[in-house]
Amino acid sequence: MKTLSIVILLSLITLPTLAQKKNKIFSGMYIQWGYNTEWYTGSNIHFTMPNGTNFTLHNVRAHDRPDLDAIYKKPKDISIPQYNYRIGFYLNQKHSRSVELNFDHAKYIVTDRQTVHVTGNIEGNPVNGDSILSPETFLHFEHTDGANWLHFNYVHQQTLLYNRNKNPLITFIWKAGAGINIPRTDFTWKGDKLNNNFHVAGYNISLETGTRIYLLKKFFLEFTGKTGYVKYLNALSNSNAIKGIRARHSFGYIELVGLIGYDINF
Repeated sequence: MKTLSIVILLSLITLPTLAQKKNKIFSGMYIQWGYNTEWYTGSNIHFTMPNGTNFTLHNVRAHDRPDLDAIYKKPKDISIPQYNYRIGFYLNQKHSRSVELNFDHAKYIVTDRQTVHVTGNIEGNPVNGDSILSPETFLHFEHTDGANWLHFNYVHQQTLLYNRNKNPLITFIWKAGAGINIPRTDFTWKGDKLNNNFHVAGYNISLETGTRIYLLKKFFLEFTGKTGYVKYLNALSNSNAIKGIRARHSFGYIELVGLIGYDINF
């Protein structure tokens, strides 16, 4: 968690400073905070271990864990739910174009007790058949300290409705971006569980569209739908029994995001 916190903190500190120095480029900025929920496509997850074990789980189902009830149960710990933050910089006076640093803390959890097809070899024994995913007898796999997608977006905004003061009231936005994955993977192998370290493990691309509703001149709500593709090239999945386990997989997703934001003019 320390590594990820440093990444977020540096983003929050350095980007506004850069914007002030480059005020001839940026006409303003905005900051946002919010929460999300996801749906995932099936995924083939490939595991390799130093003892020669090398196998693939085919078409694995997974789900998220929004934990939105923590907003009122534990309001001081705002990072328990699946959260989002955005820091954007407007490229023109109309605020119709901007670039954005975008972080999604999503949780990816392989569903226990499902039956999947397994191929490869496990501890020297060839496998090619169906198995039940059980943490006690086989494995459990999740990115719950975060699948953690950090990426940069290009953002376009168009005003749909103005208020009486001729300021934007409702706008349409779309975003396109790409970036890196910084997961922390929780892996259980035959009952042996270990939560691993944050690290850069792959890449992602995404498209997002939705609306902003300006409650006041500078405060706004944003509601978007997002879809993307995520690939993990080197998810660390060590256990206490076996060190050096690696996992590779990729999946598509659909995400719903709700945020509150604030505009800052330069």
